[in-house]
Amino acid sequence: MQSPVLTTELPGLKRFAVGKVRDVYDLGDCLLLVTTDRISAFDVVMANGIPDKGRVLTQLSRFWFQTLRTLVSTHYIATDLNYITDRLGEAGVAVTPQMRSMLDGRSMLGVKAQAFPVECVVRGYLAGSLWKEYRQAGGESRAVTLHGYDLPGGLLESARLPEPIFTPATKAETGHDENISRAEAALLLGRDVEEKLADISLRLYEAAAARALRCGILIADTKFEFGLHNGTITLIDEALTPDSSRFWDEAIYEPGRSQPSYDKQYVRDWLEMSGWNKVPPGPELPSDVVESTAAKYREAYRRITSRPL
Repeated sequence: MQSPVLTTELPGLKRFAVGKVRDVYDLGDCLLLVTTDRISAFDVVMANGIPDKGRVLTQLSRFWFQTLRTLVSTHYIATDLNYITDRLGEAGVAVTPQMRSMLDGRSMLGVKAQAFPVECVVRGYLAGSLWKEYRQAGGESRAVTLHGYDLPGGLLESARLPEPIFTPATKAETGHDENISRAEAALLLGRDVEEKLADISLRLYEAAAARALRCGILIADTKFEFGLHNGTITLIDEALTPDSSRFWDEAIYEPGRSQPSYDKQYVRDWLEMSGWNKVPPGPELPSDVVESTAAKYREAYRRITSRPL
């Protein structure tokens, strides 16, 4: 197993953006997205990473981009290492064996798209911030309306919703994204675009949820990012990974409690007990937390794709 990749450097190539997890490079007519093994919690990047996390996110996104391409245009061009290194060579980058090893499995070429300023969140189950909003609105004892959707009263935590709902959120450069109403999203995007993004997001979620269910995985919720490429709405960034979705094991699913997830819950739980004040810098994660989290990411990939990593 390789050591976690926490930073990337491609001498001679301009960085387009650096996120909590991805380093994005400008190749002129397209972008190179390199997904590191960095892991964040409570909006802080931890001192050490999770082995194979970047490879899981990249390869799982590739799987979904290819699976869902009949429903929406995507930014996906290629993940083939030889093709990517050829493109880097054309851009004047001297690709060393060490760089090839670093890029292998965690790199994706994508078209350039003008990103919309809204996260497109779809929820199929009453979990996370939606459960909190439901309780605050009095949903445990009466019917409530959230994000323009009428929900019956008395639903349990993690209950399946009567139908999936679209709950947009703002994109935050720092801190948490914030849920907004569809009317607020329409003001940012225009009503026509907002309705199109809602429709595409719901169709993508329903198709992905049906595919994952055949593997015994429930997709509780997920978020998509879209942009415009040559005037076409295009799915960008990543798709349906443990970083952007809640994956639950159908075999142990039980409404009325929080569900174990295929994500960084081990990290969050350890941090809550560690005494860390949630202010940067993030602490060093112990080896058992790192190994357990890595196993969850790998298992999510294996179960959904039926392929080894």
